Amino acid sequence: MSRRPAQAQRATTRRGEKPKPRGTARRPQRAGVLDQAIAGLPMSPETLHKVTTWSIVGAVGAVVLTVGILAGVPQMIGVGFAQAVGDAGLKVDEIQIDGLKRMDRATVYEQVLDQDSRAMPLVNLGDVRQRLLKFPWVKDARVSRRLPSTLHIAIEERAPAAVWQNHGQLMLIDPSGVPLEPVSPDAMPDLPLLIGEGANTQEAARKHLLETQPGLKPLVKAMSWVGNRRWDVFFTSGEKLQLPEGEDEAIAALKTFVSIDGTQRLLGRGNRGFDMRVANKLVVRRQGVIEPPPAISTAPTTIAPTPPATTTTPPAGTGTGEG
Repeated sequence: MSRRPAQAQRATTRRGEKPKPRGTARRPQRAGVLDQAIAGLPMSPETLHKVTTWSIVGAVGAVVLTVGILAGVPQMIGVGFAQAVGDAGLKVDEIQIDGLKRMDRATVYEQVLDQDSRAMPLVNLGDVRQRLLKFPWVKDARVSRRLPSTLHIAIEERAPAAVWQNHGQLMLIDPSGVPLEPVSPDAMPDLPLLIGEGANTQEAARKHLLETQPGLKPLVKAMSWVGNRRWDVFFTSGEKLQLPEGEDEAIAALKTFVSIDGTQRLLGRGNRGFDMRVANKLVVRRQGVIEPPPAISTAPTTIAPTPPATTTTPPAGTGTGEG
């Protein structure tokens, strides 16, 4: 077999003629997974570019701040970079506050804006929260960043449960006895009235005591915490009931009083008051009416001399003494 065609082909190649490439079919290019994910995002390419840029800035900022802290120069590196980020646009421009019902909104703004810088990385969230917790109305507070420019504050306020009168001052208190704000005697809210030194800390005990006799609650005008040991109950009809010391003893005495009042009608008959400080005894004082201390007066209250009273030991649920 002759080899001339092969030699001729090599000779042609040597002379500079390139062999013609074989024809190949082009495969269509498929979009990558990343391209498909980007195309599915609900934002324009410009917005995506901004988000990517700020993400990079944030990541670099975090690295720089960490390096600065580890190197012992946070003021020189971390703060300077955070301020530069704020100057570039990442700063507090909006404050969102949720949960406010009674507290002044301007007060919250003051605590947030009282910062050396409004650059978002330099806003101390923990410090803002601690300052908000110093206000009586604030039971809890949560502070968070919403990039690029919003600070979100969620406040849980305390709920007023009663009015506490002490040394001539009226004060709203919450269920745990925390004083909230002063109350004007001309604008008394429809809340229970507690009177006396330390009475605010007994709000839960007062509520529990009256809840044992719910039918008596609408007839109670005020309750006074006496000597940090026992209760006096003032009724809307003018009488005063003196209860014994101890939670269980007071509950038992109040139950007995309600039972006797249901059969012999003690309230609303011009009685001056009732003394149940001694176990199993009820002393009824007649003639006149005892009023609870006035809402704001600090002057001592003068009470007319108490007429002699007769003491009796009633059987369970029956009998009263007269005097």
